[in-house]
Amino acid sequence: MSELVLYGSYGYTGSLVAEKAVERGLDPILVGRDAEKVTDQADDLGVRARVASLDTVADRIDDAHTVLNCAGPFSKTAEPMVEACLDVGANYLDITGEIQVFERLKRRGPEAEDAGITLLPGVGFDVVPTDCLAAHLAERLPEATHLALGCDTSGSLSMGTLKTAIEALGEGGAIREGGELRHVPSGWKTREIDFGRGWRTAVTIPWGDVSTAYTTTGIPNIEVYATFPESTRRTMELQRYLAPLLETRPAKRLLKRLVDRYAEDPSADERADATVYVWGEATSENGERVVSRLRTPHVYALTAESAVLCAEKTLAGDTPTGYRTPASAFGPDLILEVPGVERTDENVQAAGKGDGKRADDLGDAETDADAESDATATTENE
Repeated sequence: MSELVLYGSYGYTGSLVAEKAVERGLDPILVGRDAEKVTDQADDLGVRARVASLDTVADRIDDAHTVLNCAGPFSKTAEPMVEACLDVGANYLDITGEIQVFERLKRRGPEAEDAGITLLPGVGFDVVPTDCLAAHLAERLPEATHLALGCDTSGSLSMGTLKTAIEALGEGGAIREGGELRHVPSGWKTREIDFGRGWRTAVTIPWGDVSTAYTTTGIPNIEVYATFPESTRRTMELQRYLAPLLETRPAKRLLKRLVDRYAEDPSADERADATVYVWGEATSENGERVVSRLRTPHVYALTAESAVLCAEKTLAGDTPTGYRTPASAFGPDLILEVPGVERTDENVQAAGKGDGKRADDLGDAETDADAESDATATTENE
């Protein structure tokens, strides 16, 4: 029997993934450090539980076919778990969105090839929708040299996600330029984007796609944007000057204590009601430009769906060995297998037309041509 192990299953996102796995007819083994939490959760779901820390987990997953790591921050958990998977010959999946985790695991691709296993990080919201959109845009415009991706979300973040974000404070932003990772200041560039519900101001963020979209498509210049209230954008800019303080351990400990005291995880009603808008644009040196969009369920609802979907495909033996991204493993239409996802393609004749009104690079504005309305073709998940 092919065994699926969920590590970190009793956290906010991990619990959603565990519930979805059971709902889909899987029989996961739940593994975690807290014996009471993991056994109570397993009893509620009617599945098995094992207690293990990262130091001892290899002894507890020796019968695993695939391990899905839901325990962040993945900058601390991913590599120890990959070591365990290499030891026992199990495939490794996780739901990270951390650039450096992708970059480090990519370097371990040859080891995974030799061991006959798959390393597939990023099977949650970041990066499945954007990775699939990047691959789709690359198919539409194979000669693309520049790729921009973005998300327009609403609602709150889980406490675990907030703590992972705190770990990255002080590191600034990141883009891909000429095929190389480039560190840029926090809130480096803003741009007006039509995500599918009108113009919104978006700002560059250091999302995992700066790594994964390059692996998936080979496009050498990549930026990722997200919408935030103006107050948040100002705070991101302020981080440029506060970085030396924010990256200290005492500051991060204090911020995490504030999260524990004041933050709340998104409710079931919030997950059910939210819609996320994902946008992507590919351009070529000769001025060609294509735009595509996705509408998806709530970030955490989609993560549960996409993580279990990727686990199912991996258990079925459908995943190539070595280091993979979601779209390089399963193709650009993987996201359309998630219930509630729609994709639209905009037909644009030349760069500078469509939904990129303005980009400001640390105050130097670049203004695109006026927007034009174009016909769209829709692909909808049934």
